[in-house]
Amino acid sequence: MEQPQWQHDLLELEPQPVPTAAPRALVLELEGALLRSDLLLEALLCEPGHMLGRLRAAGSWRKDKLLHLVEGARLDYASLPYEQDVLNLALAARAQGRKVYVTASRLRHHAEGIAAHLGFDGVVATADLDDFDYVGHRDAPGADRKAGLKTSVGLKVWVNALRVYQYAKNTLVFVPLVTAHQMSLSALGAALLAFLAFSACASGAYLMNDLLDLAADRQHPTKRHRALAAGDLPIASALLAIPVLWLGAFAASLCISGVFTAVLAAYLATTIAYSLLLKRKMLLDVVTLAGLYTLRIVGGAAGIGVVLSEWLLMFSLFVFTSLALIKRFSELTLRQGAGLSDPANRDYRIGDLQVIAAMAAASGMNAVIVFSLYVSSSAVMTLYSRPWMLWLLNPLLLYWFGRALMMAHRREMPDDPILYTFRDNASRITVMAMICIMLAAI
Repeated sequence: MEQPQWQHDLLELEPQPVPTAAPRALVLELEGALLRSDLLLEALLCEPGHMLGRLRAAGSWRKDKLLHLVEGARLDYASLPYEQDVLNLALAARAQGRKVYVTASRLRHHAEGIAAHLGFDGVVATADLDDFDYVGHRDAPGADRKAGLKTSVGLKVWVNALRVYQYAKNTLVFVPLVTAHQMSLSALGAALLAFLAFSACASGAYLMNDLLDLAADRQHPTKRHRALAAGDLPIASALLAIPVLWLGAFAASLCISGVFTAVLAAYLATTIAYSLLLKRKMLLDVVTLAGLYTLRIVGGAAGIGVVLSEWLLMFSLFVFTSLALIKRFSELTLRQGAGLSDPANRDYRIGDLQVIAAMAAASGMNAVIVFSLYVSSSAVMTLYSRPWMLWLLNPLLLYWFGRALMMAHRREMPDDPILYTFRDNASRITVMAMICIMLAAI
């Protein structure tokens, strides 16, 4: 039956729903907003050895060839450093039913992978959108800029990246100053300059090591907070700082002596070999670390122009081998306590803990034996007026080695053993007591 005309008229008078505008999309600039790092450099450094081989095989370092190669890099999108404020903004937009996109000027394959990992709606060019909110540094026509990011790097970030706290290790250059009884102002100045040279050289090596270990550090419970791993320091800034630090170190070394420059060059070459290869070799890394510590003492002797005692050299090798083993033991116990698997960038297993602890204890005891033989030798008589006082150092050394191993076993040594010595009250008191005894024996 046909509907009467008056019913048609009533339907036309009823209010019709007003169409609502679609929510504004949110577009995030990938590099410079969402990602706290350089995507191209991240792709190059995720597998540095593999990538270098591919570049050599390609036979070209042109920008287009470089971009093509890094598109195939196996980046771990989950571990990349993202800007938390921008992520929170994106999550809030998704909760409001808005589309969230990523825009990228290069490496679209990785941009799409990041967008998919974060649950975004894809990768777009801002020219394809008419009305949207935008987060980034570049100008985007038609966009309403919602946020920007800080680009400056503060002093605290650089102090963290250069690991200034690690300079405590370089105080080893002052050991020959004490053992050779060279307390003159000129010798002290040379030792201080040697300390600065080793510190600058070491900082450059730390930056290089952190660049090579970006992926592994981001999986580590504490190392993920390092400046490069967290994205606080741009990779490009670190790449520029490394040669500056090394050039400064060698400029300072030339002001000391040619012998010291040769020692510093050996230290740097060994450090580079350690970062590239040796740290991934079981026990070779420990021997290399012990050698690097000992080279600081050799450098201190070369800096003030004294002959290094063979007793001090043997003692140093055993001491630093023990401390390097304790460092590995501590790292493995911390991983075990956190429920983590065996480290991917070290050739050790959590099941090796007992063997490492035994070797650390044996090396420490050998150091005490070497020191006892030194105190019993005729060489002591000419250097010390009260050599009998040096026997008091033996129980202190036994206590120091034993305490370091016990603290590592209890998972209470998060730092390098030498740095732990500077921070632990009992260790500081023990070391100060040993120094006082040595000075009193003179």
